[in-house]
Amino acid sequence: MAQTSVRVRTVQDACVAVGWTGHRTITVDRETQAGGMGLGFNGGELLLLAIGGCYCNDIFREAAKRGMVIKSVQVDVEADWGGEPVRAQHVTYSTRIEAEASEADILALIEQTDRVAEIPNSLRLGTPVMLAEALAISVEK
Repeated sequence: MAQTSVRVRTVQDACVAVGWTGHRTITVDRETQAGGMGLGFNGGELLLLAIGGCYCNDIFREAAKRGMVIKSVQVDVEADWGGEPVRAQHVTYSTRIEAEASEADILALIEQTDRVAEIPNSLRLGTPVMLAEALAISVEK
């Protein structure tokens, strides 16, 4: 089974953080009205980007299996936030695919990719998320 790992570290004395895997990085932050610096994506945005990005990538994978040439992919993802504890609710996505194929074949590709996309399936099927380790370090003021 393949494993993926990422790292996230805050910038000294700030809530803004840098996340990375390999040589790629992303900035993570809170919105300014929530006390952040507004310099990066918040966690909710990253979740929705993961859904859209996964679906977009998987369109190309599934199209290659069919010998289909993709010209463009658009994915828009939305969610409401609520509940106690707050969580994503009513997550939906829309897509527009332009390809060198018939409309029926493109629609079949869209439906197949919806069935097999890893991130949407992780959420749909309720992947457990567990805190594996926690360290508390007290610093003198």
